[in-house]
Amino acid sequence: MKKILITICGRAGSKGFKNKNLKVFLDKPLCYYTLCSAFDFKERVEDAEVDICLNTDSQELIKLVGEKYPETYIIQRPEELCGDIVPKMAVFQHSLEYMERTQRKFYDYLIDLDITSPLRQIHDVLGAYEEKLKNKNAGLVFSVCPSRRNPYFNMVKAEKDGTVTKVIEEVTFTARQQAPAIYDLNASIYVFETDFLRENKTGILWDTTCMAYQMKDTAVLDIDSEEDFEMMQLIGEYLFNNVEGFKAVRDKIRK
Repeated sequence: MKKILITICGRAGSKGFKNKNLKVFLDKPLCYYTLCSAFDFKERVEDAEVDICLNTDSQELIKLVGEKYPETYIIQRPEELCGDIVPKMAVFQHSLEYMERTQRKFYDYLIDLDITSPLRQIHDVLGAYEEKLKNKNAGLVFSVCPSRRNPYFNMVKAEKDGTVTKVIEEVTFTARQQAPAIYDLNASIYVFETDFLRENKTGILWDTTCMAYQMKDTAVLDIDSEEDFEMMQLIGEYLFNNVEGFKAVRDKIRK
């Protein structure tokens, strides 16, 4: 039987948006959207053993998670992994090492679900995992959505003299449909082969074969400001009321 570790990582504070991991999103704690997606995945996957952990240095977040999802394993994040510029790869690796050591088992896959990406449909986590199973040679599958702009066609870069030029100058297309498909990483779901995490020394996600799982475009907002948060709530309210896949997630949040 395969063994899967789901990580939910969130440190205390945030320079860009203070205490963003503790925010209430449409009357529910933001982290509960991610937790219910994790536990729904655990229920859906019958041929695997799934553990779910929270890696954090925030006592407030630990308390919030424990109130509704007490089965979640808690990993106290060490101070050296709490800085603004610490690569998230190091946190993934710390979570994997801690859980394998304390639970005395080896995991085949690690799935990370971002707290500040609450807009997943009910099938998305399972869909990303199944994409990884189909691509045995990939060390990582991450979630994406179609980009609204394309560097081959309608994006420019600023030059030192103030002029702007095409981002990619070598090829010219007369219609966007001719250009290669471009996607935005939406930072929602990462599915790792754990051997890649154990062996990685650079902290760089791209040091392996990568594949993508496409999610519905939800404007690809990263919650880094109050304005981002308010806009995400407006989009979320529409999706939870009108799209069954999103509504199913919200309905599963524990009361």
